[in-house]
Amino acid sequence: MALKSSTAVEAFRNEAFLSSRDARSLRILAEYHEPASRFARYAVDDTIVFLGSARILPEAAAREQLERVEREGGDRERARTMLEMSRYYEAARELARRLTEWSKQLADEKRRFVVCTGGGPGIMEAANRGASEARGMNVGLTISIPVEEFDNRYVTRELSFHFHYFFMRKFWFAYLAKAVLVFPGGFGTLDELSELLTLLQTRKMRKPLPIVLFGKAYWREVINFDAMIRYGTISARDMELMFQTDSVDEAYGYVVERLSREALDRKGATL
Repeated sequence: MALKSSTAVEAFRNEAFLSSRDARSLRILAEYHEPASRFARYAVDDTIVFLGSARILPEAAAREQLERVEREGGDRERARTMLEMSRYYEAARELARRLTEWSKQLADEKRRFVVCTGGGPGIMEAANRGASEARGMNVGLTISIPVEEFDNRYVTRELSFHFHYFFMRKFWFAYLAKAVLVFPGGFGTLDELSELLTLLQTRKMRKPLPIVLFGKAYWREVINFDAMIRYGTISARDMELMFQTDSVDEAYGYVVERLSREALDRKGATL
């Protein structure tokens, strides 16, 4: 007697189910286990995270935009501001290049500090670009949002990740990070900075994590930390969680000193 062929689909092959509300926990787990598997395969245990605006242009592109506006008309003030802000792109690029070169010179090949960004344009592109120019592997933790050309071409192909859930993306930023450099940015940067500071302030994150706020004038205007201290919503001591600077040399020296002292003799990543 011939057996009837089954039209049933195994649950793990059922795309309708996997995309459903009932399978949300499986999708969340996938955004934990798949990156964990790839990070293990490429021996990425420690990252230096760069955060900042996706809208900041390279200096050459910003200068070209200003020249076009002056020639053809448009918002000159906006174009001049974009050219001024482009210095942060170049600073992030230089810092990522120098930190990658430093990391590659470490004697212990297992203790690499890999540049990690959100994988998009702007400051993220600058950091991935600098790491790539130093011939170093680098990570891009991209979020799936309806914006064209969000990815940047400098991310190491094997370490390019795409996330659906913002909170899983932020988990991977925090979990592997051994240092964080925060450049001028918008809502996303503020969200990521606030979460990291909260984890450190509440001691939910037990590992040392140097945080650099790059761009004193920007951060002084955007976040009034003095007012928060005055109103008692943070303490003066909380400001020790951050190092503020406008100098590539200072940022580089601070991060290298902290990593050399606090991370090189530690194993694994612990929140």
